[in-house]
Amino acid sequence: MKKKTGKQRKLIPLARPYFDKAEEKAVVSVIRSGWVTQGPKVEELENLVKEYVGAKNAVAVSSATTALFLSLYLKGIAPGDEVIVPSFSFIASANVIVHVGAKPVFIDIDPKTYNLDPEKIEGLITKKTRAIIAVDQVGLPCNLDRIRQIAAKHKLFVLEDAACAIGSQYQGRKIGSISEVTCFSFHPRKLVTTGDGGMIVTNSQKLANRARILRHQGMGISDMVRHKSKVIIHEKYPEIGFNFRMTDIEAAVGIEQMKKLPRALKEREKLAKRYDQAFSKSKYLTPPFIPEGYLSNRQTYIIRLSQKAKITRDGLMQKLLTAGIATRRGVMASHLEAPYRKLLGRISLPETEKAVKETIAVPLYPRMTINEQDDVIEKILKYIQ
Repeated sequence: MKKKTGKQRKLIPLARPYFDKAEEKAVVSVIRSGWVTQGPKVEELENLVKEYVGAKNAVAVSSATTALFLSLYLKGIAPGDEVIVPSFSFIASANVIVHVGAKPVFIDIDPKTYNLDPEKIEGLITKKTRAIIAVDQVGLPCNLDRIRQIAAKHKLFVLEDAACAIGSQYQGRKIGSISEVTCFSFHPRKLVTTGDGGMIVTNSQKLANRARILRHQGMGISDMVRHKSKVIIHEKYPEIGFNFRMTDIEAAVGIEQMKKLPRALKEREKLAKRYDQAFSKSKYLTPPFIPEGYLSNRQTYIIRLSQKAKITRDGLMQKLLTAGIATRRGVMASHLEAPYRKLLGRISLPETEKAVKETIAVPLYPRMTINEQDDVIEKILKYIQ
């Protein structure tokens, strides 16, 4: 058997966490402290997030999925209810509706922003509609004013799924300071990561207090309160809750990540603008559209491939992978997945279905070098001709 010669090309990843020795040191410190579950570091991260976004409360949980589920649960969304949600989103946006026993009602998107089209909302509202999940897709905020206006008219709860959008702004306001309840993700592909994890932010003290109880099996007082007490305290459980806690190990990473967020935003914007400039010149590619008054954190950079190109979207992705460049389809469509076809039957969402076939996410992360980015640009423009 012949031995392979030459060095294997290093893959340019789609994303890469922005870690350095600060995160390593923070984790070691927590491990040495002996307090590794939810504790003082979680509280510190919560304070950093709420102060950054301008909300009164932040409640850390184990993921954005649990954050979304718990938010629906807190608002009493239950069996028999309907919740409007875009299909063009990670499947968790729909799954949490099913988890609380409600029915997802899929809405089509605006083909320019890839966010739900507010003008299609009222056509989907029935007597059973209780809420709208407004997804800030790939970091670009929804048209929150229009969505909230419609929701207020019909007395609906708006849950902002800002999994991708920490650091983004809408009409001069930071995401997290606008909706009644907003949920963030700290997955490794997000601008702030804790390995996994999520955050509920809200100005409602009542909702925040109950979320803190429910995330820890319904326990009425925290472990920290019991630990600091000079007298014996026996906890009580006023509600049946869940285990949705974040650990102090995760939170320690998140604290260092929050410190890097302003720098990460600048680096991403700089790289995104270079992509914008390169791809806007091609008749086969459409770069991201950002409406006036919106500020995207550029969590994921999505381009759209014209049907007139001589290569398919998947063909382009394969050629790039062979050349050592990782990509992903832009965003999935939940209504096309087997569980939702079985649950809801066939649904027609024309703009969503076109976007699923034509969009592609390309590499973007703060420590991406100019040489790496130039390689991505060069290969894409070459392969689409």
